[in-house]
Amino acid sequence: RSHRQVGVVDARGNAAAFTGEDCFDWAGDATGDYYTVQGNILVGEETVGEMGRAFVETTGSLADRLLASLAAGQRAGGDSRGRQSAALLVVRENGGYGGRNDRALDLRVDDHPEPIEELLRIRSLHELYFGEVKPEDVVKLDGRAREDVASILRGLGYLRTGHPAGDGELYHALGAFIRTENFEEREQERGYIDLEVLRALQSRR
Repeated sequence: RSHRQVGVVDARGNAAAFTGEDCFDWAGDATGDYYTVQGNILVGEETVGEMGRAFVETTGSLADRLLASLAAGQRAGGDSRGRQSAALLVVRENGGYGGRNDRALDLRVDDHPEPIEELLRIRSLHELYFGEVKPEDVVKLDGRAREDVASILRGLGYLRTGHPAGDGELYHALGAFIRTENFEEREQERGYIDLEVLRALQSRR
């Protein structure tokens, strides 16, 4: 136990932490409502202090707050050995892909010169492919937008050239693009499109 650290937060937000006296310097922890931070071989105590402060002051999802905490800890000195890896795990009942497991976020960077920045980048990709679709981000696919989508799909080879695309052909092609690009979680009913999918298409113009 003298070489170990542990932190626990219960369902009511009460936190407790333990740092053994033989953990490598600097080693310690910080706790507050709904969080606990542990670290060893750190530059100093300010690392865990800044991580706790960032968690408290950041708004948004649990993932947002955890990532802000990691970034704050790095700015405050981080690991005295330098930078190499970072990871983020958020568990929520049925929160995984298609509701088939509880891993809402399970991301890791094992070897990178800027691991936290890379973790932020892949988290943004996770949000793009698997994030919640907001009602205000679903728009009707008609008029100029429909023409634009048809033109882009034609250029990408999903539609035949030389003739106008009927609704059936257009939505079949759009569905093929969505599934090819792993946007299944953002696929909408016929006649509508998610704005992230639309932006992804427009970026291929």
